[in-house]
Amino acid sequence: MNGAESLLQTLIDGGVEVCFANPGTSEMQLVAAIDKIPGMRPILGLFEGVVTGAADGYGRMADKPAATLLHLGPGFANGMANLHNAKRAFTPIINIIGDHATDHLPLDAPLTSDVLGHATLTSDWVRVCKSVETMAQDGAEAIAATMKGRQANLIIPADYAWSEGGKIAKPQSPPALEKADEEIINAAANALRSGEASCLFLGGLALRDKGLNAAYRIAAATGAKMISEVFPARIQRGRNRPTVERLPYLGEFAVDALKNFKHMIAVGAKPPVSFFAYPGKPSTLWPKDCNIVQLAVQQQDQIAALEALADLLEAPEVALPKPIALPEIEQGPMTSETVGAVIANLIPENSIISDESNTSGVFSYGYYDSAAAHDWLSLTGGAIGQGLPVALGAAVACPDRKVINLQADGSAMYTNQALWTMARENLDVCIVIYNNSSYAVLNMELMRVGVDNPGERAKSMLELTNPKLEWTKISEGMGVKAGRATTTTEFETLFKEAMQTKGPRLIEVIL
Repeated sequence: MNGAESLLQTLIDGGVEVCFANPGTSEMQLVAAIDKIPGMRPILGLFEGVVTGAADGYGRMADKPAATLLHLGPGFANGMANLHNAKRAFTPIINIIGDHATDHLPLDAPLTSDVLGHATLTSDWVRVCKSVETMAQDGAEAIAATMKGRQANLIIPADYAWSEGGKIAKPQSPPALEKADEEIINAAANALRSGEASCLFLGGLALRDKGLNAAYRIAAATGAKMISEVFPARIQRGRNRPTVERLPYLGEFAVDALKNFKHMIAVGAKPPVSFFAYPGKPSTLWPKDCNIVQLAVQQQDQIAALEALADLLEAPEVALPKPIALPEIEQGPMTSETVGAVIANLIPENSIISDESNTSGVFSYGYYDSAAAHDWLSLTGGAIGQGLPVALGAAVACPDRKVINLQADGSAMYTNQALWTMARENLDVCIVIYNNSSYAVLNMELMRVGVDNPGERAKSMLELTNPKLEWTKISEGMGVKAGRATTTTEFETLFKEAMQTKGPRLIEVIL
């Protein structure tokens, strides 16, 4: 058994079932091992940003890691933007990064790079394999590291992968989550008993069903408001679930939303800060006199902390209020809001939404509180090009659930190769492209930093009309059936059809 085979078998024994891959020459022994040893599903991505983003979507929904297979430093670098998003989402991922053979490295061949330096930028768990005999043990420890919400970057020299002498390692037990401090739980209870305006600021597992139910008990008993971070990794939404207000993206709106709170109990999220600095505007978004209690961070048992706090407050189980009515679908001129109304009315029960709609989706976010129960995945780290790959990975993790990708046109161009993989794997994903032919968010940001009258050269850097993007052609060229909607009625017809059929489908919405 060679090193690659021992590593692969160890990963399979540890529950890693999927490898999103864009391999090169240095990874051929791992490719051969996947072919030889059953148990690992290989999924090819045509760009490393698709590979890493898909691993992120998979990990968010499966709650366990997929592997990626990446080629040397440049291949890893191509995937780094979506690894940044995955890091912010605390997604478990094992990145297997091939490197040159140890005796070839000193020759400084064209693809030689500082792979260790690259890998260290996205994770604090990085391991360079030191021998064929230890490769599998490195893999077992990588799995254990990911179960604490980390990425594990495992660098494999090619000669260790092809050499004989590999030894399969036993899987390690996942580490137990750290418990929240009892004094902090007491401090949170005292703050909530004060009668002063308070909020629960939620992220992570606090936005899953058990966490939401405990938070809702606390909110009902104390009057505290439930607010989520701007871009949560995964929030369970829809009918028969507690409604959580999302903190606005724009800093001044967030400041206004938080201005009256005297206490903020943060669970699974850090206290909120502005995404960027702006002239004359604050970077921290909570009031200066607000008391911040960090009940539990991402690496701690957030659900247990919320349940302990609810019990300490003697907060009873309470029935949810009646769901609000679904938004009315207004026929006539199509807007991003009418598109959102159609989607909210028609998504099936237990669907998954990968949201990178950006400015086109911001005003319809609340519509989905009354939709069928679903999971919502957001652009956690702000590095665009996440929506399509995350939808891909979520569909691999949950093949029995419909996945809907709400996708802005500009950011879709970063990773449009994901469409090819969706077609190749026949994944049940419906992509809704909001085609406004612009980096609309940047037009807004230009004004917000004080540029009131941008010239033609500045404007040309933000528009996507010369030439226009033809998304139906792009999609069909990669094997995904596509349609175009110019009215709400057309979109409703196309979306309803997509919800009733299996397989990948793209709908281009002309705004």
